[in-house]
Amino acid sequence: MSETESPTPENAPSEKAPTLVGVKRIADYVKRLPSKPGVYRMMDEHGTVLYVGKAKDLKKRVTAYTKYDRHSTRIRRMISATTQMEFVVCASETEALLLEATLIKRLKPRYNILLRDDKSFPYILVRKDHEAAQVNKHRGARNIKGDYYGPFASAVAVNRTLDTLQRAFRLRNCTDSIYETRTRPCLQYQIKRCSAPCTGEISIQDYDERIQEAEEFLKGKSDSLRKRLTGQMNEAAQHLHYEKAAELRDRIQAMAQVTASSGGLNPMTFSDGDVIGLYTGGGQTCIQVFFFRAGQNWGNSSHFPRHGKDETSGEVLQAFIAQFYSNKPIPKQIFVSESLPNLNLVEDALSAQSGRRIEVLKPERGEKKKLIRHAVNNAHEALARKLAETASQAKLLDELQEIFGLEAPPERIEVYDNSHIQGTNAIGAFIVAGPSGFQKRDYRSFNIKDKETAPGDDYAMMREVFRRRFSRLAKDKSLEWPDLVLIDGGKGQLSVVTETLDELGVLERTTLVAIAKGPDRNAGRETFFMNNSPEFTLPPRTPALYYLQRLRDEAHRFAIGTHRARRKKDIRKNPLDGISGIGPSRKKALLAHFGSAKAVKSASVEEMAHVEGISLKMAHLIHDYFHDR
Repeated sequence: MSETESPTPENAPSEKAPTLVGVKRIADYVKRLPSKPGVYRMMDEHGTVLYVGKAKDLKKRVTAYTKYDRHSTRIRRMISATTQMEFVVCASETEALLLEATLIKRLKPRYNILLRDDKSFPYILVRKDHEAAQVNKHRGARNIKGDYYGPFASAVAVNRTLDTLQRAFRLRNCTDSIYETRTRPCLQYQIKRCSAPCTGEISIQDYDERIQEAEEFLKGKSDSLRKRLTGQMNEAAQHLHYEKAAELRDRIQAMAQVTASSGGLNPMTFSDGDVIGLYTGGGQTCIQVFFFRAGQNWGNSSHFPRHGKDETSGEVLQAFIAQFYSNKPIPKQIFVSESLPNLNLVEDALSAQSGRRIEVLKPERGEKKKLIRHAVNNAHEALARKLAETASQAKLLDELQEIFGLEAPPERIEVYDNSHIQGTNAIGAFIVAGPSGFQKRDYRSFNIKDKETAPGDDYAMMREVFRRRFSRLAKDKSLEWPDLVLIDGGKGQLSVVTETLDELGVLERTTLVAIAKGPDRNAGRETFFMNNSPEFTLPPRTPALYYLQRLRDEAHRFAIGTHRARRKKDIRKNPLDGISGIGPSRKKALLAHFGSAKAVKSASVEEMAHVEGISLKMAHLIHDYFHDR
């Protein structure tokens, strides 16, 4: 793969109509394009990426954009806005498809079919870096040594299977530190959810056999495992070992419950595969993905890709598949409800990505067709719920437009809040909401870094957060600007933010509103502050007020949750941990007294000696540790 130079069009007319300017600039790029596979990006005058496309022949594909009248109104608008293009030449069309999916997910171009709600999925991790393997839920990068089973569609689905594993095989899920300090079995052993290898209630050899049985179950070998356990149960009963027979019976019943809890959706004609159903209505599309692994239903998830009205269901589904599997394990078979325009290309791209042959099939009869129909029905119901919620959300945004005097209903709302305890572990954060509700993938937090910020100075913290956030917005043209910014605070916070944005020269690009809590911090009596307007309140129990309270509360929840996570990490991973004789109690006392490890480092021996539990000798030891003595 090689990136070609993005030539600047020569003698591009600046005084003609925008439509002709866009066509002429694209035509100028065509002159220097090779007839090779590749990926192209179309950008506007601000450098914002409008569209990412792939082509088997770059020259031929880009030439099509110069035939302005042959395109839909939507594509014409994109052509008119295009002022520059970039190109990457690829070795094959398959490579171009994979790169296109990656760039679309990263850049989120306005005119592409876009998987907006892509998310990570949980797995079951069997950790094998300990003599007694640990089994637990895992989400995120798979860099821990062990075997991963999944993906599961949701936390509910993975928890259900973990519950089955614990009841059927009695495997530990405790941390290694807890395991090492146990002197007697815990409650999990008492309720028959763990076999307690930590205290020797089961030998490591026998525990390893249970781990192997659990992995057989997760690999889809449950039938042979069930037959073997049934034989052991019958043998135990014949020898009058009724307690062992009862334990084996309970394990068999626990495994059988997976089938019962799957609603009869466990497939008989395939073991590993995804079933994808699409339904379109009201100008929007819902795609349902059912995960089937090891012959079991591991849950389903709903997705609502953004696309233009002129795109067909097959085109939407093809773009979805390319983006959805760009960062996930791909099953051997994918069953779809729509025919894909470039089926062979998609199969080749997925096969190249996974390193094995992948099939994408549209079933016409039998069990697989029934599963497809079930997925489409679920997509239909999910879309109906989504459209109902969207209609309600649109009405609320219309009300916000009127309340705050906006030119149009806000497409993107950012809500800011700070969180700290006496200035320690200070963070700033914002949440994002819009027509589709909370956009959690866009939430961000900021560690307060300015050393001159006094502990607990909310104004200075707000100033730093807005300076860092809006400086980046001004530099990165691909980022989306907020139409409305809500600040948890009053006149003071609004004044600080206004001053900061004015210094950056971006004050006019958004609307600022501060929300101050009512007397005695009562919800429903909030006061709103805006620049160049008198303060005002809203009638209690109105939908718009309730919505604004929800936004503020969500920002508060996110900010305080991030703060607590950082504080917890700070307590666990602290420079004080390296000092001999400083255990959890003394560390907690020092941090409570000084606020942070940095403050402890700066303290004198006499100051440290005043802390409860810190003797003069220990104070000298701490002081010498930080000053290399």
